[in-house]
Amino acid sequence: MRRRSLTLLGNLLRPVRARLWATLAMVVVSQATRAAGPAIIAFGIDRALPAFASGDPALTWLAGGGYLAAALITALLTAGYVTSTAKLSQAMLLDLRVWVFRHTQRLSLDFHETYTSGRIISRQTSDLEALRELLDSGVSSLASGLLFMAFTAITVFALDWPSGLIMLAAAVPMTLIARWYQIRSQRAFRASRVVSARLIVHFVETMTGIRAVKAFRKERANSAAYGKLADDYAVATYRSVMLNGVFQPGLVLTGNVTVAVILLVASFRVLEGNLAVGVLLAVVLSTKRFFSPLETIAMFYNSFQSAQAALEKVSGLLEEVPTVQPPRNPVPLPAARGEVTFESVAFSYGSGPEVLPEFTLRIPAGQTVALVGATGAGKSTLAKLVARFYDPSAGAVRLDGVDLRELSTADLRRAIVMVTQEAFLFSGSVADNIALGRPDASRAEIQAAARSVGAHEFISALPDGYDTDVTKRGGRVSAGQRQLISFARAVLAAPAVLILDEATSSLDIPSERLVQTGLARLLGGTAVGSARDTAGDTHARGRADDGGGAPQGGPPPRVAGRDEQDSRPSAPADHRGVAASAPRPTDGQEARPGVQGGRPGAQSTSSDARTAIIIAHRLSTVEIADRVLVVDGGRIVEDGTPAELLAGGGRFAALHGAWRDSLV
Repeated sequence: MRRRSLTLLGNLLRPVRARLWATLAMVVVSQATRAAGPAIIAFGIDRALPAFASGDPALTWLAGGGYLAAALITALLTAGYVTSTAKLSQAMLLDLRVWVFRHTQRLSLDFHETYTSGRIISRQTSDLEALRELLDSGVSSLASGLLFMAFTAITVFALDWPSGLIMLAAAVPMTLIARWYQIRSQRAFRASRVVSARLIVHFVETMTGIRAVKAFRKERANSAAYGKLADDYAVATYRSVMLNGVFQPGLVLTGNVTVAVILLVASFRVLEGNLAVGVLLAVVLSTKRFFSPLETIAMFYNSFQSAQAALEKVSGLLEEVPTVQPPRNPVPLPAARGEVTFESVAFSYGSGPEVLPEFTLRIPAGQTVALVGATGAGKSTLAKLVARFYDPSAGAVRLDGVDLRELSTADLRRAIVMVTQEAFLFSGSVADNIALGRPDASRAEIQAAARSVGAHEFISALPDGYDTDVTKRGGRVSAGQRQLISFARAVLAAPAVLILDEATSSLDIPSERLVQTGLARLLGGTAVGSARDTAGDTHARGRADDGGGAPQGGPPPRVAGRDEQDSRPSAPADHRGVAASAPRPTDGQEARPGVQGGRPGAQSTSSDARTAIIIAHRLSTVEIADRVLVVDGGRIVEDGTPAELLAGGGRFAALHGAWRDSLV
């Protein structure tokens, strides 16, 4: 962790190294002139005063002028390096803040689903604040203190080397004390950063879920939990303060004892005539000044240990690698048609169990597909693979024949848009939130998108219309209105593939009908997709169905009396969980082409139709679908038009019946 932290620190210093060297030069010169003061005093006492008594004032003026010049240079350069250090620290912190923010945005969805928002906030706030305290004054204090001690030691050795040896001997207990403090404080500050992050996580979770807290009267329990975490944080902080309470006085005591020893020994040497009085005074002053930065250094070391623990946490975050990586040499896809293909795809979250067993599926361009099934069946996971929030564990997901992993992020996000159950609105106006999918859109285009999903009326009724600020998380509008705004956002983005993940769950019946009408226009007008091309889109990769199935890996058999564009009745699932080849129609019944989810008359895919994947528990949403896939345990167990599946009496028919009963 220390090596990782030092690497991060080196990366931050690299862009400002020129200014850093200039600052260091000012520190060196300022501390050299500061350390020269006692030596000038010794020169004045032992040489200038006797000369002045003999009638020669030149040396006295030289000593006085030299001391004044040294003080002036020290003051000017100190002001210079303090200002420069502040600019350096702010430049480094600015780079780090932006780096952390951009990197966190780049990380894949699986990271954000495991790394809580409270921990991310802790990295951006308390951890960076610990670094700020260190960089603002600590680094300059350390550099100036160490250089001053080095120059002072050189001065003492030059004036009287026996006194220099005594002062050097004091380094032994100082090193032992520093080492003791380093080991214990490192553990203490690491524990403090961990507890601090937990405290922030609990606070963020409580405030973001404040409605549930109040609804279920969790205030007392949350306060008790927060109090426990706050107490743990206080204990961790107390331990670090107590360690500093031993470290800092220990250094000061060592310095005072050393000054007393040098004063005693040097005084006897003066009495014996082996040491001049001016040198004695200079050595004592230098020794006392030698230990004066120790208190500042001790405070720096305290801040350094805290900052090092924070730097470890931040560097750990920055070392996280996105699991969904952009391609090095992307395949251009300037205008996607919207055909989605799953080729032998299997998926599991990390090292967990397999969520989607291997399957193959084709969704033609312009087709509207509804995914239905029980909660946890794998519908949202399938949609996340299409949106490339995750990459498949095996196989490939393709858009117009191109593996999603080979598309640039810009082309992918331009072609595929996902509207989730939780319609998130950012602080700002309604128009800004709709224009999120196309920031350069005109006001007329924004309003047209809102009209297409039935949102224009309620937006116009807001206090400032499209300029109304929705406030934090869209709190100014209702949940259903937020969802309508998110639909308008998707309309404006005009993707080739639109994914709706329970996107109508927050709408009331009238709003849902408005959205369905808008979606019909969005997905291609009155002829939105068709039931054609369904046959052969989903087929088994393993053993074929007994009823006239295809050989392994081949297309399904052609049904007598039907061409390849006819709709296919519901197919049972094979042993691999993929819809198997369709059986022949029985009892002389032919599948009726042109029936689309209860919307008779639509025959072919219009040229501007968009592919849509709709995940819905409310089966009223399925009415606009050309095709329904019933998912169970990660397997596609039924595949056909809504009308066909209802007539087939399978799982979809059972789900639909249960839904109809719930409306009674």
